[in-house]
This record gives sequence, structure tokens and C-alpha cells, in this order.
Amino acid sequence: MNNHIESAGPAFYTVTETARILRVGVSTLYRAIREGAFPAVRLRSRYVVPAIALEKLLAEVAETGGLVDPARMAAERRTAREVERLAGGASW
Repeated sequence: MNNHIESAGPAFYTVTETARILRVGVSTLYRAIREGAFPAVRLRSRYVVPAIALEKLLAEVAETGGLVDPARMAAERRTAREVERLAGGASW
């Protein structure tokens, strides 16, 4: 087992943890996730937010100092996955 991953922090955050970090309501974040406006992974009936997606969002805010649209980030990720799939890349 790779202890480096465990010591680096969580790979995923719960929706409640993410909402607390972003200072938004949990129901607001769930709605954004279901509408595809915020990146998340669905595991059966549960959603988790990849730590790297949240870190990227926060880094972009710090870098630009302006408005950051997580829906755009999610759309770009979906497009990249679809292009990779069509090009014969990732099988899942």
C-alpha cells in the first residue's frame, strides 16, 4: 500500500466537507452536482468530490482573482474524456 497517498490528504471530499470549504449550502452543492455544474463522482447513490478538482478550482481563483466557473471546468473534463474515448484511449 502506498502511504504517500494517505499522508498527502484525502483523495475525495464528501459533499458536506466541500460545501463547508466553499461556504455554500449542502443542498446548493448537491443541486449543482446533479445539474453537471460541479465536478463530482457518483458511487451508487453517493457523491464525492475529487480533491484535485477542488484544489484546481481554488488555485484558479487564487491565480485569476476573478470569477471561476466550475460548470466550465466540469464541461471541459467531460469533453476531454469523450475525445479520449473516441480516440481509443481510456476504456472506462
